[in-house]
Amino acid sequence: MRPGAQPPRARRAERGAALLLAMLVVTLVATLAAAALWQQWRSAEVEQAERRRVQAGWVLTGALDWARLILREDARDNQTSGNADHLGEPWAMPLEEARLSSFLAVDKNNNTDGMLEAFLSGEVIDLQSRMNFMNVVRTVGTGAQTRVELSETDMRAFTKLYEQFGLPTSELNAAANELRATLAMALSDPMPSRTALMPRKYAQLGWLGISRNSLAVLEPHVTVLPTRSTLNLNTASAQAICASVPSLDMAQARQIVTAREREPFRTLSDVRTVVPAMVAELSDTYHGVRSNHFEVRGRLRLDDTIIEERSLVVRSNLDVRVVWRERFARR
Repeated sequence: MRPGAQPPRARRAERGAALLLAMLVVTLVATLAAAALWQQWRSAEVEQAERRRVQAGWVLTGALDWARLILREDARDNQTSGNADHLGEPWAMPLEEARLSSFLAVDKNNNTDGMLEAFLSGEVIDLQSRMNFMNVVRTVGTGAQTRVELSETDMRAFTKLYEQFGLPTSELNAAANELRATLAMALSDPMPSRTALMPRKYAQLGWLGISRNSLAVLEPHVTVLPTRSTLNLNTASAQAICASVPSLDMAQARQIVTAREREPFRTLSDVRTVVPAMVAELSDTYHGVRSNHFEVRGRLRLDDTIIEERSLVVRSNLDVRVVWRERFARR
């Protein structure tokens, strides 16, 4: 061995340390590169998801505005012709699922290449075709003398509906009393209370103690509206019509449904001619042939994601305003 030269074992140790250091550097660089690539991919995915969310919001908002326009034009036609609201009108025709780009294909100035691949469907539902649960309570008096009480007529109607489906009427009575207590507390005490919250949507009737099974059974026939409403005999189900008239049986209710399919009722007098026995029990307070409350449902399908929106709109003459909107997604 030459003077000053390192022994072979020491040289091998240095080469091993250099190789280990190089491997550590390569591993660190690869890790940082992978992290940067993942961050870039994640940012792209987040940006794409946000873009789709915004685009979906635009589409569903456009669908809602379209439905409002149809309802306003229907109101204009009703004012000039005196027609009633029925299931043969344009607003009652559901929009079957259609490719969104097909709506723009007729416009040569629109380029659908690279456009979001989406499918749109929807419908407008007359909520006055259903019995308004909020009708079971009413306020009486003014000022300090205001009190809340149950509406006996509406309670009889809901009791009859419950009995039709074999549901427990004790549940109905408890829910009505809970609603009365909530409304009475809201009138006299603005502070939080132990009573249930005031429901604004049908599903929120569960706050009053109505079971999920009852909600599922009653959904086609019952709704929750912000103000007292009448039942539209041109659009209501036979079960709802039967329940709303004390002496009416199901056969007579189906007779009314059959008669309106031939020719929609223009006035309550037209309904009375179908079943003369119920003349005294039809009242403008509880029945009608026009509607002001509608639910607009929009459904947008994007690949494997479905975005749905439901909105309550109230029509007053030619003014069609949105009361609430809810949107949810599922796969």
